Amino acid sequence: MGELILIRHGETEWSRNGRHTSHTDLPLTLLGERQARALAPLLADRAIALTLVSPLVRARRTAELAGLTAPRVTPELREWDYGGYEGITTEEIHRGRPGWNLWTDGVAAGPAAHPGETPAEVGDRADRVLAEVAEAAGWAGDEDIALVAHSHFLRVLTARYLGLTPAEGTLFQLATGAVSRLGTEHGHPVITAWNLTLPESLFPAAVPEPPERA
Repeated sequence: MGELILIRHGETEWSRNGRHTSHTDLPLTLLGERQARALAPLLADRAIALTLVSPLVRARRTAELAGLTAPRVTPELREWDYGGYEGITTEEIHRGRPGWNLWTDGVAAGPAAHPGETPAEVGDRADRVLAEVAEAAGWAGDEDIALVAHSHFLRVLTARYLGLTPAEGTLFQLATGAVSRLGTEHGHPVITAWNLTLPESLFPAAVPEPPERA
């Protein structure tokens, strides 16, 4: 295959406010939609054989607006389950747990449907996605494979791709609506591009809302 392209979804209301967002299925903001459309020129010269996308609407809408066709919904690409910290900011968590760090401390237990995940559990999920990518690489030829997903999950996946521990995903920052690429050099896994975005001044023109019917 060519390279593994990582795409973080565009902005949501909670990502703008710093709230931990895993299973809460929020739409993109207007800026988030513009960020997603701005991905198209960053991907224009790439031959993408397969796109895998998180089932959450913010990721699926990002893939659609970026012009990625026929994405395969992949539940393993969902965001880190934040358990009892869903919808809460790091600042709010620190009031009760000074020094708390997601990457080493994990999350507080949540309800039965969303109990939370440890870094190791997210790492195991990332390994399964990478195994699926490796299988698809057998028929992708020289073309790329794209993943459209979420910040913390993609950071863990990058760490695992490089042979690092899940907690070392803390080393990588991802902006909303950003593109990164993973590849190889002399047979070794490397980052070939990271956290690429268009300046907002170069975003495609906003699509006007259709007029309301009388």
